Amino acid sequence: MRSFQDPTRTFSDMPPSLGVLLKAVDKGSGKQQLFEDQVPELLRRLARQTRVESITASNAIEGVEVEPSRAESLASASPPRFRNRDEREFAGYADALEGLMRDERLEFPGVPRLLELHRKMLARTDGLGGNLKREENRIADRLSDGTTRIIFRPPPWRETEGLLSGLCSGYRYTLEGGSVHPLIALAAFVLDLLAIHPVLDGNGRLARLATTHELLRLDYGVARYVSVEQRIYETKNAYYLALEESQRGWHEGEHTIWPWTEYLLRILAESYDDFESRVAAGRGSETGNKQERIRRWALQEAPAEFKIGDVRRAIPGVSDPTIRLALRAMRDEGLLAAESVGRGARWRRLRPNPAEP
Repeated sequence: MRSFQDPTRTFSDMPPSLGVLLKAVDKGSGKQQLFEDQVPELLRRLARQTRVESITASNAIEGVEVEPSRAESLASASPPRFRNRDEREFAGYADALEGLMRDERLEFPGVPRLLELHRKMLARTDGLGGNLKREENRIADRLSDGTTRIIFRPPPWRETEGLLSGLCSGYRYTLEGGSVHPLIALAAFVLDLLAIHPVLDGNGRLARLATTHELLRLDYGVARYVSVEQRIYETKNAYYLALEESQRGWHEGEHTIWPWTEYLLRILAESYDDFESRVAAGRGSETGNKQERIRRWALQEAPAEFKIGDVRRAIPGVSDPTIRLALRAMRDEGLLAAESVGRGARWRRLRPNPAEP
């Protein structure tokens, strides 16, 4: 709510670098809508794959992890018997995200909508899903020596309902006013949501669901085709640092939204770049057999170093054994080198990509 109490102060003096990022994201959004008309089946394949990645990454940020071999089945409409609470939380998040992706008429995010997302997220556990907190919580970091550092103290729990209602109203008023770019307003909304910390458990995941909700509602559909959550997971130190910087002085209304806003916009701009690359790779892979498609991607589209998971995301529908067979063949030809082995093995291209400067 604090970010919307004095919009003139909050949204003034935007760093010029953010204007560049906004243009990149808006350009990506335009291409996304064009691709949805041109290659709908390719995008449906990307969406199926991205869903499991997003569920896995958003939970992993909070330390909720499941065995990779069970992730897809746990994210299905009829998950197997749960082995532990982590699997229940994983499946619940899958339910909530699936509901967002299927909803063609997303409503504005008021308090009831946010609590509905939270309820779905924890519906498979014995947690208090769909309820505002009734005790104090805090945002802390456990240090290597075993001590705890308090990063941020949310407002008292008795103020939660009023603050959350005020946040939703302020966000809506700002969007309808049209004086602030929707993504800037969204960044401020998510920042305040995390500062209020309205529920006892699952605030980070709730904020990421709310982010996806608004990206889809505002026609920034990249979250369907590229896992924004995976990018956050891969940069989670920067994620926490940006939040900490932007929440400093929040209680007094003296904070700045720009560190967090820049982080979020950069994630979205990079996600759109990745999306465009995946569409290009997918179009190229529609011809030729599976190993030829992998070869074309690895030598012409891939970054200089990549993992099997990168190949899997770029060329949906190709099995891991086929991927490994193709990569080993290119290794034997002196085109690739294996930098490591095992699940996290990295491959390095030995010859320059013709498309690279």
